[in-house]
Amino acid sequence: MIGQEAEKTRELDSELTQKGYKCVIADNIKDIDEALAEQPIDLALVDMDTLSVTWTESVWERLREIKPRKPLPVIAIIPREMVEEVNANSGIDDFIVKPPDPGELSARVQCNLRRTNNTNGKDIIRCDDLMIDLAKYEVYLNGRILSLTFTEYELLKFLATNRGMVFSRDALLNEVWGYDYYGGDRTVDVHVRRLRSKIENSNHSFIETVRNIGYRFTGDGS
Repeated sequence: MIGQEAEKTRELDSELTQKGYKCVIADNIKDIDEALAEQPIDLALVDMDTLSVTWTESVWERLREIKPRKPLPVIAIIPREMVEEVNANSGIDDFIVKPPDPGELSARVQCNLRRTNNTNGKDIIRCDDLMIDLAKYEVYLNGRILSLTFTEYELLKFLATNRGMVFSRDALLNEVWGYDYYGGDRTVDVHVRRLRSKIENSNHSFIETVRNIGYRFTGDGS
């Protein structure tokens, strides 16, 4: 649990503990990092109303760094007037309006944990420092989200889900662009080049060119 008003936060701690959850209260970024180092964290409960703007930004930045390495549901406790500000890009997986009802809060925690545990990583493709979140259509490198076009994402997803298999340019056109695409196969080369510029550098090489044939995803990151 993350918040700065000790009394309210500890009340939530007591309520969740009674429901059988083990809670760690973090009042600053150092506390978050120490909690992560000491034990696995399965869910973050953030009290938005108690956080200053600076504190809020630092908290979300830290949580965004954590999520690519480990699926971490984030539930926000927010004032009613903030409901309209919640959106898919905020980093929040779920929220509850203040003052939180203990029963509802416990149910939301349980549902989010169940949803995360049920995936068992099947919606995540990891290759070295590259992570593809298939459920959220997001790609991360070294914990930072990448800005890919829809076609770049679909190309990467197809190659990564068929790791090690070689695909000709025509096959990639059919699979990624569709059978009704009338552009030339050089389109594949252009998109692969752009994709490589975003996911590869001197330390990372994920897509291999197979001479006179096409491409394959090696996924070794070397």
